[in-house]
Amino acid sequence: MTKFSDLNLSPKVVKAIEEAGYESPTPIQAGAIPPALEGRDVLGIAQTGTGKTAGFVLPMITLLARGRARARMPRSLVLCPTRELAAQVAENFDTYAKHVKLTKALLIGGVSFKEQDKLIDKGVDVLIATPGRLLDHFERGKLLLTGVQIMVIDEADRMLDMGFIPDIERIFSLTPFTRQTLFFSATMAPEIERITNTFLSNPARVEVARQASASETITQGVVMFKGSRRDREASEKRKLLRALIDGEGDLCSNAIIFCNRKTDVDIVAKSLKKNGYDAAPIHGDLDQSQRTRTLDGFRDGALRFLVASDVAARGLDVPSVSHVFNFDVPSHAEDYVHRIGRTGRAGRLGKAMMICNPRDEKNLAAIDALLQKEIPRIENPIGGPAPDTADAPTKDSAGPESSTEEKPEDKPAKPRRTRSRRKPSDAAQTQEATAAQPSEAKPEIAAQQDTPAPTEQTEQAAARPDTSDEAPREDKPKRSRGGRGRSGGNGGGSDNRTVGMGDHMPSFIALSFEERRAS
Repeated sequence: MTKFSDLNLSPKVVKAIEEAGYESPTPIQAGAIPPALEGRDVLGIAQTGTGKTAGFVLPMITLLARGRARARMPRSLVLCPTRELAAQVAENFDTYAKHVKLTKALLIGGVSFKEQDKLIDKGVDVLIATPGRLLDHFERGKLLLTGVQIMVIDEADRMLDMGFIPDIERIFSLTPFTRQTLFFSATMAPEIERITNTFLSNPARVEVARQASASETITQGVVMFKGSRRDREASEKRKLLRALIDGEGDLCSNAIIFCNRKTDVDIVAKSLKKNGYDAAPIHGDLDQSQRTRTLDGFRDGALRFLVASDVAARGLDVPSVSHVFNFDVPSHAEDYVHRIGRTGRAGRLGKAMMICNPRDEKNLAAIDALLQKEIPRIENPIGGPAPDTADAPTKDSAGPESSTEEKPEDKPAKPRRTRSRRKPSDAAQTQEATAAQPSEAKPEIAAQQDTPAPTEQTEQAAARPDTSDEAPREDKPKRSRGGRGRSGGNGGGSDNRTVGMGDHMPSFIALSFEERRAS
């Protein structure tokens, strides 16, 4: 069996490794360290939790043991996608370089620029940074990258997911062409392969496992879930999560619960805490100090459940995580591998459980295709409605009214209330038909005809008395738009109409006014 002492590492580095309790390298470390010590570019592909961080930290310390850093010109650069992963890489340097005089600086967001500037001004051998904060320092004129001898890209596929690829390409252009590049990733997307072909020179490809494969020490399972009602689905899903945790009992010593959205992270953590579970959230919107305290408490065992977004899916090295619960099915199949990789690390046994809604079955199928096997389905511990009949109303639940309700085709058709006029031909046919029939049959004929419903004007006209003895409307003087058109007005002419009674005053009322006017 290969040991670290057989890899041509510095004796001081080997001593620090032994003090840390390690003797034999992992496959990715055994494959990546020798070509890295030779000065070659390395392209490392391995599943998460296999020790990729030590695969580039150990040769870097050996190569940088000789030399001296200059102000604002770091000798090496390590780029990480998240603050937590960058902080973990810094801890690895502290562990393995304690017998070597090397300086380092950590450039991440959420920390004061002033403190970071002081470290850069003194000169650092190892600069560990996230892409955004690194470019901020460069644009402020506080940093030069022309002295970089070794450049490391850690979790390159996560860089792609977070949109850092343009920043990575710009940083590459700021470093010397003669640098040594170490490129590590768990998956190899086409965009990542394009960058490696552009910026790596004849790299030594080290692939110790099939791309995006899960560790064999992890027991996987998925629960198919559908809420009874849409407004109760979220609460029932959180109840199912608590049932899964309770079902594991004492075997679940601690666990990471992953959600797709930051808002769900806060909601799930609050719900667990309210129900007596020791849980805390962690995501990108929290302050760095709060995130650090939460992670420290989880590593120390003071916190049992860590509810996290995908920002914590990469690089969290907590060896004793017993369970991983996926509250949501990840939208990207590769993220599932990184999530469950938080458990079952370093040969330990782990368990990963996931909750799948009907709308997430497409993403679940993509995960099965990526793993090239179907994740075992496990029984819902709280039960639930059948997927096909959960939302269908039953006769018992519909109530007495719904059971005797008439079908739409059995209801009598209501007459349409419309103001549209009939065509002249239809009107003529109706008049001929009504004239030919007796007066008693006219209502029946009118009901059979497709006539429009009576409007408001026709109803008012029908309610008025018979005024056939009045003069036709055409004989009355027309009202002028320019004046009032009444007696005493400016319209001219005589008008015998009574003021205030309108144009359709009944004759018997007009007679009383005429008599009074004459007297």
